[in-house]
Amino acid sequence: MPRVRFEPDGIEVEVPIGTSILDASHAGGAQVGSACGGVCACSTCHVYVKQGLDALSPADDREEDIMDKAFDVRANSRLGCQSKILRDITVICEISGESRKAFLDEHPDIRKAAERASGG
Repeated sequence: MPRVRFEPDGIEVEVPIGTSILDASHAGGAQVGSACGGVCACSTCHVYVKQGLDALSPADDREEDIMDKAFDVRANSRLGCQSKILRDITVICEISGESRKAFLDEHPDIRKAAERASGG
């Protein structure tokens, strides 16, 4: 089965072929934003695919249009909700700062706990 590792947290999860990176993040507890609920209407699930980009479903015009609204877009940028894993491979993703912030905004209880733990 494919695996997805989320950096910098080191969270790794095994998922069935056809699973999106966003769904993998939910399964593993990785802090990937999803303000629109994963329907390709925002860019809060923006990740950088460091390994396995060629094993993902290709980006379509809709994803590229939404990605135009994201911050710090790179050649390996993808929306987690649109990136389905097509092969038995390990995909390594770096959670973008924009996505992490969106996740913490969506989950204020987790944000407050993290602030307390860091002394902030």
